[in-house]
Amino acid sequence: MSYNCVFVIGPTAVGKTAIGVRLADTFDGEIISADSRQVYKGLDIGTGKDLADYDFVGSDGKKRHIPYHIIDVCDLSKEYNLFDFQEDFYKAFSDISARGKLPICVGGTGMYVDSILRSYDMIEVPENPEEKAALEAKSYDELKSILIEEKEKLHNTTEFGDKDRIIKAILINRFSKTAEYAELKRKMQESRPKIEPLVICTTLDRKLVRSRIAARLRARMGEGLIEEIDGLHKAGWSFERLESLGLEYRFVSLYLQGEYGEVGSDCAREKLFELLNRAIGQFAKRQETWFRGMEKKGVKIHWLPEEMDVEKRFEAAKDLLLDRR
Repeated sequence: MSYNCVFVIGPTAVGKTAIGVRLADTFDGEIISADSRQVYKGLDIGTGKDLADYDFVGSDGKKRHIPYHIIDVCDLSKEYNLFDFQEDFYKAFSDISARGKLPICVGGTGMYVDSILRSYDMIEVPENPEEKAALEAKSYDELKSILIEEKEKLHNTTEFGDKDRIIKAILINRFSKTAEYAELKRKMQESRPKIEPLVICTTLDRKLVRSRIAARLRARMGEGLIEEIDGLHKAGWSFERLESLGLEYRFVSLYLQGEYGEVGSDCAREKLFELLNRAIGQFAKRQETWFRGMEKKGVKIHWLPEEMDVEKRFEAAKDLLLDRR
């Protein structure tokens, strides 16, 4: 074949998982998730894991289970990052391929996807307690200034998330300029499996995406989104940690702290819905912009027709795979 793995990417709420699972069933594949929050145990409703989607009844009436990877791999005590994803992706890819299966990567975290398609160099930084301690003594604003000054180009402003994240970014940037880093990079590139991807992106008309986001958010709130996040806080995770996860976890954490009015009141819940719905819509727009930006940087992307019907988009994706066998 002209490819040894498939990527199904796109903004949130457009049916990526449904298409990826159907492709895995048709082409004897397994799913590798590229979602920066589905890696965490306990983050289920807010991240839309929908694990039931991996178990379904096929057209022949038989039950199917599609294996998946890089979902529920750690708890919130770990700050899962791009380095972790790359490492886990290559392990999963090699494992799936060695068993004669087709790896199908499904997700909307643009940087995760891009890190594989454009082969980011992610090398673990050796411990330097003294340097780290010196940085920890500085303020958030001082650390931000250091990172801006020392790093020529920031991959993503999420590096400004909190002090720990900024310190990590500074240490990585400094290490990347050493001879030790250059040698580790050479060895890493030699050891990586060769990725020959077929990249498929699916999206819908923007108004339809916003409508689907709103409907899905209503449903998730009805399914216990607020209760899930309240339970995580009561289990010992701070609101600060939950807010760092973004979107649903940030806005619901603010709601639970009374930022939108009396907790439990219809007014506060509606304010939560309004603000969160708008934020998810803006996020979906940024996702699509990221994927189109990848295209401009040389990633070959096959865009599926903007059909409402997932079945029609699956058929279009299936034809792409068959044409390139």
